[in-house]
Amino acid sequence: MFSLSKRSDVEPFHAMDVLAEATLRRQAGHPVISMAVGQPSHPAPQAALEAARAALGHGRIGYTDALGTLALRQALSQHYRARHGLAIDPKRIAITTGSSAGFNLAFLTLFDAGDSVAIARPGYPAYRNILAALGLDVAEVPVTEETQFTLTPESLEAAQAASGKRLKGVLLASPANPTGTVTGRAALKALADYCADRSIAFISDEIYHGLTFVGEETSALELTDEAIVINSFSKYYCMTGWRIGWMVLPERLVRPIERVAQSLYISAPELSQIAAEAALGAGAELDIYRESYGRNRDFLMRRLPEIGFRIASPMDGAFYAYVDVSRFTNDSMAFARKMLAEINVAATPGLDFDPVEGHRAMRISYAGSNAEIEEATERMAAWLK
Repeated sequence: MFSLSKRSDVEPFHAMDVLAEATLRRQAGHPVISMAVGQPSHPAPQAALEAARAALGHGRIGYTDALGTLALRQALSQHYRARHGLAIDPKRIAITTGSSAGFNLAFLTLFDAGDSVAIARPGYPAYRNILAALGLDVAEVPVTEETQFTLTPESLEAAQAASGKRLKGVLLASPANPTGTVTGRAALKALADYCADRSIAFISDEIYHGLTFVGEETSALELTDEAIVINSFSKYYCMTGWRIGWMVLPERLVRPIERVAQSLYISAPELSQIAAEAALGAGAELDIYRESYGRNRDFLMRRLPEIGFRIASPMDGAFYAYVDVSRFTNDSMAFARKMLAEINVAATPGLDFDPVEGHRAMRISYAGSNAEIEEATERMAAWLK
């Protein structure tokens, strides 16, 4: 039986570190199953692959406009019309090198060094790390059962009162990583209105749209033209390695974002833009993949509590289970290392997402195949027994 009660002094072990170590073990011949990163096991849609092959066959792939090809921006405009009933001018859409570039562009354009930006805790660690690297003040606001695991006007007020600093920005993900929280329409509107009334920039991370299992999947664009929406082809569209995402911007921010993008990135890869345009029409294929994640979700919701992992937040969206492992450890980093070394199962320590309470938590990705998820869970069950 695994047992670890003390916090260790090992070097932090983050999601990409887990992935790198898992890869090394797999290359050495170990039967590793990774539940560490949010990388779909499914390939990119066939239409995307065929479009990319055709483009390569034609020869030259080059730079595009900094904000992306007009064809992809128009296709995304049609996507918003079909999915959300919105008329989004393609001129308001910026194509980015993954959502990561979108965050960089938003933070650099919206904020000055020292400005305070609120994010959820637990939350995606790249938010914290990028904001800090840019000299911004990171206001990590606890999200708990009391706040329905999302940011609320009340929790933002409390955070400002505690810090004495006025917020300049709020970043919310729905569905959220790692908690799986889906912020409903009413709660999202309350947050958008709060930000609008106080001239706080509101950034909505919608990268997991398409992967909602319970609740309302609402885009902030349905509620306000002032939100900065960031999305990506990585998750629902299964195109992580293509590094292609997009932003929807208020008109006043289009030119400032374009100028920064020209200097930092020139443009997103043209080949990826061509493939992404085709992927937008692959909903039937992608929904089959989504059903696979749903089966994994249903299995883990039942099985994880049985093996001693309490589900710490609702698994309503994305493809993560955020679990309380305090029955077995007070050191999620050491727990993750030991689990990978002893049973070849990789998962991510909660400290990656929550530097205060995450030593008692783990994030388990269920983006893999049904067989992999079941096998990994049974290995954990035998190890913990």
